[in-house]
Amino acid sequence: MIAPEDARKRLKSRLAELDTRLVEIEHDLDEAKPADFEEAAIDRESDEMLEELGSVGLVEVRMIEAALKRLDEGTYGICVSCGEPISDERLAAVPHTPLCRECAGAGKH
Repeated sequence: MIAPEDARKRLKSRLAELDTRLVEIEHDLDEAKPADFEEAAIDRESDEMLEELGSVGLVEVRMIEAALKRLDEGTYGICVSCGEPISDERLAAVPHTPLCRECAGAGKH
C-alpha cells in the first residue's frame, strides 16, 4: 500500500509543476500578436494548441485536488465507483486516479 504521505508529496509536486506550466501558458497567450497576416495565422494556431494544453492541465489539477481531498478523508486508493482498492501499480502510474483498473476500463464514472 502506498503511504499517504508519499502520495500527498507526489500529488503536491505534480500540482506545483502544473501550476508553473499553466502560468507559462497564460503568459504566452498574453503576448502581443504579430501584425503580419501569415504570422498572425501561425500565432493563432499556436494559441489554440496552448489553450488545449491549458485545458488538459486544468483537468489534471482538478483531479489532483480531488485526490488530495480523498487523502484528507481517508478514502484515497479506494475506487470511487466500486469501492474496491486501487492497485499500487495503478496509483504509482496515475496517482490522482479515482478508479481501479476494472472500472476505468469499463468506462464507469
